[in-house]
Amino acid sequence: MSTAITHDEAHHEDHRPSGILRWVTTTNHKDIGTLYLVFSLIMLFVGGIMALMIRAELFEPGLQFMDPVFFNSLVTMHGLVMIFGAIMPGFVGLANWQIPMMVGAPDMALPRMNNWSFWLLPFAFALLLSTFFMKGGAPAGGWTMYPPLILQTGDAFPFLVFAVHLMGISSVMGAINIIATILNMRAPTMSLMKMPMFVWTWLITAFLLIAVMPVLAGAVTMLLTDKYFGTSFFNAAGGGDPVLFQHIFWFFGHPEVYIMILPAFGIISEIIPTFSRKPLFGYSSMVYATASIAFLSFIVWGHHMFTVGMPLAGLLFFMYSTMLIAVPTGVKVFNWTATMWRGSLSFETPMLFAVAFVVLFTIGGFSGLMLAIVPADFQYHNTYFVVAHFHYVLVTGAMFAIVAAVYYWLPKWTGRMYDETLGKWHFWLSTIFVNVLYFPMHFLGLAGMPRRIPDYALQFTGFNQVATIGAFGFGFSQLLFVYIVYKAAHSGEKATDRVWEGAHGLEWTLPSPAPYHSFSTAPTVE
Repeated sequence: MSTAITHDEAHHEDHRPSGILRWVTTTNHKDIGTLYLVFSLIMLFVGGIMALMIRAELFEPGLQFMDPVFFNSLVTMHGLVMIFGAIMPGFVGLANWQIPMMVGAPDMALPRMNNWSFWLLPFAFALLLSTFFMKGGAPAGGWTMYPPLILQTGDAFPFLVFAVHLMGISSVMGAINIIATILNMRAPTMSLMKMPMFVWTWLITAFLLIAVMPVLAGAVTMLLTDKYFGTSFFNAAGGGDPVLFQHIFWFFGHPEVYIMILPAFGIISEIIPTFSRKPLFGYSSMVYATASIAFLSFIVWGHHMFTVGMPLAGLLFFMYSTMLIAVPTGVKVFNWTATMWRGSLSFETPMLFAVAFVVLFTIGGFSGLMLAIVPADFQYHNTYFVVAHFHYVLVTGAMFAIVAAVYYWLPKWTGRMYDETLGKWHFWLSTIFVNVLYFPMHFLGLAGMPRRIPDYALQFTGFNQVATIGAFGFGFSQLLFVYIVYKAAHSGEKATDRVWEGAHGLEWTLPSPAPYHSFSTAPTVE
């Protein structure tokens, strides 16, 4: 498929600064990718600890460990940390590592901006997490920041808004860099329709980021002026409308869901063909399906707001447009299944996580279809059914894909193999406990248990206790993942250049570990 570069060429400019200064000043895409991935892992555990505190409180009805305001702060901060601190930086880290290697470029197009876009994040989350220690406590109005509730936040409010702005700036700069790299620096012989699916999904995701992050910035700035500068955008007493915020927020928020899942589609589209030892079935249709999902994500925001009181025409439009997304998503699931059909399958850890992704993400997709049905949504809205739905999409979808990607590309990054037996233990523990955690939430929601409450009626006790056991099992099994990665990096067996038998693509033509500057000369793609 491509001309491999020699090891001598690969190490041609393999020099770098050392010590802490290397990580602060680095403009190398691999270093910055590593920084993003480590940051994402730390935030995963920070948000995960919050989740375990929430589940510990919900193990029994009544208040056990915390007051309701602190519980609401935990729920709010858990959402913000997991979305903006764990999932999104995780995908950006993978993009930084992989995109230059997959398109045949030496580095990202705008390396200094790349460094700056990462180093904004630690400051943003230091600001956000510091609000736990402020007068009035951390924000407690939910990650959606709906007014008027969020306007009751104490001293933490401007810190929340500033942190969101910093996260948004970081995301937009990262997106510009990715677009510039893909469009300007890929190998001359790599046409758009020869690009790997992971690159395609990130190109489309980057455009989504640029389109919607300024919308969120506008919404939180309007909140800020409502609180401190006497405006009434969302204050009914002053002629405003709190529902306006919901419209603006979800115009950002629904594409945001796809920002967190489209790169996952790309990862799965790389892994399944490798371990099926077949080309991806329907490559062109996968590209068009990704673009269709991205377009449709802009016209379905109203399905988050069916219960606010919407004209019938609005309800019908948002219901049918939401259901329409099932078509391109179904194309993807069909194509992954068709790729595996009659393939020469093997089930190493990345493939196990990829297959689990296809099954469990589909469960999340089906519950999303149920929520798209207006009369049904009136029953499910704001219940644990919604919690189950979006955790099946974001945990067994986005997070499983990131974990699969780390197992898949780790030998290329470190030059060493991970422990396959431990990897499979990690997979089975994660998959069993994640279902013990989230599946009972469907039943809780159908029975009418509202979300975001620290206390509940006695009849919900059993399923809540099962979910809490699942949460602790899932949380602690992720410590095994950290150990596996650490062990691989320090004492794993030497990896070959083309680590997986069925792997294709430019990154596998590089030595393992990949040289500091990926491609010193542009490779040829047939």
